[in-house]
Amino acid sequence: MADHAVVAEDEVDLSRRKFLTRATIATGAVGTVLAAVPFIESWSPSERARAQGAPTELDLSKLEPGQMATPVWRKSPIYVVRRTPDMVARIAGHDELLKDPKSENSDQPPYARNPLRSRSAEFLVLIGTCTHLGCLPKQRFSAGELYPGWPGGFFCPCHGSRFDLAGRVFEGSPASANLRVPPYSYPNARTLVIGADEKGVA
Repeated sequence: MADHAVVAEDEVDLSRRKFLTRATIATGAVGTVLAAVPFIESWSPSERARAQGAPTELDLSKLEPGQMATPVWRKSPIYVVRRTPDMVARIAGHDELLKDPKSENSDQPPYARNPLRSRSAEFLVLIGTCTHLGCLPKQRFSAGELYPGWPGGFFCPCHGSRFDLAGRVFEGSPASANLRVPPYSYPNARTLVIGADEKGVA
């Protein structure tokens, strides 16, 4: 009878030992997972990095002459306009009507500080928010569309700011500066990269 009791106690001890071993392993596994979560999350971009935004690519071959595409970079719309020769011609001849015709007091990379405000005559790249209060200007590319003598460009419906086909602001507009030009580059003839130029990622 005593031997039977000892065997029963041994079985209880063995069962208890197995239970405790399994519980310890399970607790350790859960702890390892919980400890690893912050480490794994550290591999992901931070909120700040996500807000800064990676460069954005656009296939220019899909953009027809006279059309505008609106990709997003750093949570801002980017206006990419494929200007026709006629649109380029209408950029000249109204400098006296502009607040900053030479873009001396406006924000753009050095390679866009020219009358066309671009690397090439064909493509215009702008940050599509009005420099007055951040509204979204609308495209009004046709000559005379707003009023006789209008050379084409952008019109902000919020407060009436007007910009030409190079993003330069007209006198009489609430906006004080030309539309901003982001850093950009062309790695090949059909690809536009917004947010990175020869100096790297902005």
